[in-house]
Amino acid sequence: MAGDLPDYFFRVRENGAAVYRVDSENRQRRIELEQIAVANIRNGEIRPHGERTLAEADMAAIRAWMEARTATLARRDIDDIHRAVDHLNLTAHWAQTRATDGQLEEVTDALLLAMHDLRTVLVRRKAERLLRAPGGGEGSPPA
Repeated sequence: MAGDLPDYFFRVRENGAAVYRVDSENRQRRIELEQIAVANIRNGEIRPHGERTLAEADMAAIRAWMEARTATLARRDIDDIHRAVDHLNLTAHWAQTRATDGQLEEVTDALLLAMHDLRTVLVRRKAERLLRAPGGGEGSPPA
């Protein structure tokens, strides 16, 4: 297994990761993780752990991970939105076919407010995009 291990391990945290160097070439033949840095993907900061100085190879590996992680999170965001569309469709079907009056009473106001808020944001953002587009500003944006 030791030959298959990467040089670095990234323990994911909310804003990035704690970065560890993987060492399996020690006398005990144990896998050891030595923390070398903390990476913050929100602000791009890489802070060495303790009094350590990071080598350029360390920095390159961390930057590559940050780039890949940012792309992964972006893909997850859009996938979550596609799932939300599916859930809205399933919710409409549930409300039409299976929901009891009591269940509808419990969720109707919250759903209507959330959908109104979402619609308001989407319409405003679409209008902004139309106005920025070449030839934008002609006519009025859809409501």
